[in-house]
Amino acid sequence: MEITLDKNSSNQASIKIKLFEADYQPKVDAKLKDYVKKASIKGFRPGKAPVSMVKNMYGVSLLVDEINAILGEALNAYLKEQTFKILGDPLPVEKEDNSIDWKTQKEFEFEYRIGFVDGIDLTLDSKIEGTKYSIKVDDKLLNETLDNLKTQYGKSTNPEVSQAGDNIYGDLKSVDGELSKTLSLPLAKVSKKLAEKFTGISKDAVVEFDSKEVKKDEWTEAFGLEDEELDQSKGAFTFTVKNINRTETAEMDQEFFDKIFGPDVVKSEEEFLAKVRETLQSSYDRESKVFTDEELKKVLTEKAKVDLPVDFLKEWLLRANQGKVTDEDVEKEFPIYASQLTWSLISNHLAKENGVQAEHEDVIEKTKEMIREQFASSGLGSQMEASMDMFVDNYLKGNEGQNYMNMLTSVQNDKVMSLVQEKIKLNEKQITIDEFKELLEK
Repeated sequence: MEITLDKNSSNQASIKIKLFEADYQPKVDAKLKDYVKKASIKGFRPGKAPVSMVKNMYGVSLLVDEINAILGEALNAYLKEQTFKILGDPLPVEKEDNSIDWKTQKEFEFEYRIGFVDGIDLTLDSKIEGTKYSIKVDDKLLNETLDNLKTQYGKSTNPEVSQAGDNIYGDLKSVDGELSKTLSLPLAKVSKKLAEKFTGISKDAVVEFDSKEVKKDEWTEAFGLEDEELDQSKGAFTFTVKNINRTETAEMDQEFFDKIFGPDVVKSEEEFLAKVRETLQSSYDRESKVFTDEELKKVLTEKAKVDLPVDFLKEWLLRANQGKVTDEDVEKEFPIYASQLTWSLISNHLAKENGVQAEHEDVIEKTKEMIREQFASSGLGSQMEASMDMFVDNYLKGNEGQNYMNMLTSVQNDKVMSLVQEKIKLNEKQITIDEFKELLEK
């Protein structure tokens, strides 16, 4: 057997494997003899058919199977010996239909294309600079959250006369067009001038207005029009009121506190405000951690300059998912795939270089944290803890064991990111929630 490697670029190569008769014939002969013993051919007792007849009937298929097995083993063994990282799977170079004569040919040559990354050059030190973000829960954010909670847990009523902030339920109709829709109109989501037409009115009132009085985004956000309905949002309209809905804000009393955090968890307004602030901070700490990690990944990716074999990977994705995806699908999704693959390569490199390893115990603890977060607002804390081992076991065994592998990868990434923050120059920056939203939009 001869195997040769030809690197035709910095990240793609071709591998040629040449097989000689001595590489495959002994195994083919052995399988043929075994086939003769088991073959049941009409006109002959089991195991008594002539070898020549069995060979004529099954020889080619046995040869093809054996050569494919030898190729697979040889290719895998050869690639394991290489220092570069193979990406995807080797792609066989297709031969013409009649280029192989399986009955008479004694030597065979096969070719495969591979994509790879030949090492990653990235060392963690103070020359690399990044930013660690933390979101500050200020009074503005606290008050906005309180207002939302008071509205969410407030009492719903149906007053006789509408006022600002109400939801007006009724029928919207185009005077000259065909648009007709029953909807609930939140007055808080339309302009003050338009809202005034809907305040101080009662059930069965008919409000008249023109499309020019409605801003473009209000048609979707307030009136709930679908894309196909927007073309009809022109001219004069009427809105016939069927009902008026109002939510009275909840009082800051014990009943309200218990609805939010459970019975007697907090017993005063001061304790309640502190608990809301603490809960918000915990939530935004998680969000800022995720954002910080993603920003640091960008810094490290730029520093590592991983050169992916883009064309090869696109072809491999198309072949590996044959019939399930199109060229357009691959083009559309490739940037996300490439980003995830690049980070996976960097993370594995950093883990190997720095002795970072995800342990089974780490996987168990991270899974427990995830489950606790999912049940945090359910009020089933004690019951959940009593059955935690069962929850963890069921989750990690799910999806044919893929959940465990995903969690293992997540643990390694957490450890790698902790290491990154220890090694590089990290600038801490505290931001408001508004500044955080602006960063997300960039």
